[in-house]
Amino acid sequence: MHRYIPSPTVSAVHFGFLTIHFYALAILLGIIAAISIGRFRYERVGGDPEEITDIAIWAIPAGIVGGRAYHVLTSPDAYFGAQGKPLDALKIWQGGMGIWGAVALGTAVSYIAFKSKPRSLTFPHFLDALAPGLLLAQAIGRWGNWFNIELFGKPSTFPWALQVPIASRPHGYENFSTFHPTFLYESLWCLFGALIILFLPKARQMQPGKIFLGYAAFYCLGRLGIESLRIDPAHTIGGLRLNIWVSLIGIGTFSYLFFKSSTIGKLRDRL
Repeated sequence: MHRYIPSPTVSAVHFGFLTIHFYALAILLGIIAAISIGRFRYERVGGDPEEITDIAIWAIPAGIVGGRAYHVLTSPDAYFGAQGKPLDALKIWQGGMGIWGAVALGTAVSYIAFKSKPRSLTFPHFLDALAPGLLLAQAIGRWGNWFNIELFGKPSTFPWALQVPIASRPHGYENFSTFHPTFLYESLWCLFGALIILFLPKARQMQPGKIFLGYAAFYCLGRLGIESLRIDPAHTIGGLRLNIWVSLIGIGTFSYLFFKSSTIGKLRDRL
């Protein structure tokens, strides 16, 4: 008998005029986890945990806007193509968040908010405190893709393959019923990374800023493999998905910064 992970039959619950989408709920739970872990870690190294909450007020909306903007800009046909619906670009609950844009804009706005007034520690300390929480938030948030039956990979017959209803199968894959659950792979990868940071003794001895750079390089490495399995529509460059190129650039850039101690010191002094 073929085993597989079933797809959910509902993606939201309704309470009269109120609709709660599980995708949005997964993102919310991830945000709560990131802030809670960030506060604890920031306080443990001598920082004021209220600074985490204060900056989150600005960083979270920026991350959501950045994540959605990246998705829309890299998948414009779904919204502005011949059959596209521009207003759907605002429907975040339907899925479609680019982590690259979320982290980039969220980090930029965090830096501006951090530097807006005196803080108890440096910005690299702030980033390091958030790193494992961000990974945990990504691990939780990916389950929103399961509820939306999206971001699965190539056909698979593994026992952990995802069963996908025919209505949700991409064009050309209608005759396949089970696929790689790439959302699950990414969730487990992020959870693994969070545990490494939280429980690796040497992580506490690293220069400020290195943990965050390690987080970024680690995530890019996992995303590189996951992107090679995905079959959802995506723009390509030289025959490779755009996010594969972004992953490769991220691995190279963040790994270089991580291993160049002198560069880390200069960045720390500037931030």
